[in-house]
Amino acid sequence: MSNRIHHSLATLAMLLAAGGLAAEDIEPRRWTPLPVGTTVAGVAVARGSGDVAFDPVLKLEDTALEVTTTLVSVVHAFDLLGRTARFDFLLPYQHARWEGLLDGEPRTADRRGLADPRLRLSVNLLGAPARSGQDFIAYRASHPVNTVVGAALALTLPLGEYQKDKLLNLGQKRFAIQPQLGVVHTRGPWSYELTGSVSFFTDNNEFLVDHSRAQDPVLLLQAHAVYADPRGWWASAGAAYDWGGSSTIDGVAKNDYREDLLYGGAVGLSLNPRTSVQVTYVANRAQTEVGSDMDNLALGLSVRF
Repeated sequence: MSNRIHHSLATLAMLLAAGGLAAEDIEPRRWTPLPVGTTVAGVAVARGSGDVAFDPVLKLEDTALEVTTTLVSVVHAFDLLGRTARFDFLLPYQHARWEGLLDGEPRTADRRGLADPRLRLSVNLLGAPARSGQDFIAYRASHPVNTVVGAALALTLPLGEYQKDKLLNLGQKRFAIQPQLGVVHTRGPWSYELTGSVSFFTDNNEFLVDHSRAQDPVLLLQAHAVYADPRGWWASAGAAYDWGGSSTIDGVAKNDYREDLLYGGAVGLSLNPRTSVQVTYVANRAQTEVGSDMDNLALGLSVRF
């Protein structure tokens, strides 16, 4: 596999993370090894729209959401005790507009600013010894069939735009911690990946000024198939399912347990050995009464250093 393909694959995760508020953490090829010392910087613009169903107690009905996300991403691969590891940083800037009925009256809300950034540290535990330069290319060429097992820990920081007297915000005013475990099997140009994760949340103690909102963990299972052509283009398709996330406000249950089906695909093209472009589509379909039905389209550019 050429460096051009490595470069394009390294940025696919960034694009899907930019897919919208509902896309959560849908990232293919997160366990695919990269050459040690590789750094990829990227920027993506995503447009999402759809319907959002809130807890009926909040008296919000027929709510539609439109959101534009500009996401800056940096990925760096390094050697961790002889294994391939990587650090990801995602910084989103969003413009979101909600339209709906509050107590039966038309209302709109418009927010613009930073959303919560995310850090992620991952290491490939099996099947991915740390290699760089020509050693990496030679290892990949001699192992056309390979299985990698990886583990990661992601942390979402409560630094996004938040107004404590508003119900609708870009930031969540809480930490989210997400351990992840995954496996990817590569066979020639094809790779197949399965990842499981669970998100834990700290309490938001400034919900609607002085209330406390707590949320149960959310579990997520996702699978992806990717074809990477040696000539410099690739395509992927994937699906995910998440469940959980029931919340309480001041200890009172909100009956907002959620299940969501997510699916999408991406195509990318290397313009040269260091630069690539990608187009990604991600859809979210709520499987419960509380949730969102969103369609998200993203366009991104990335550069490898």
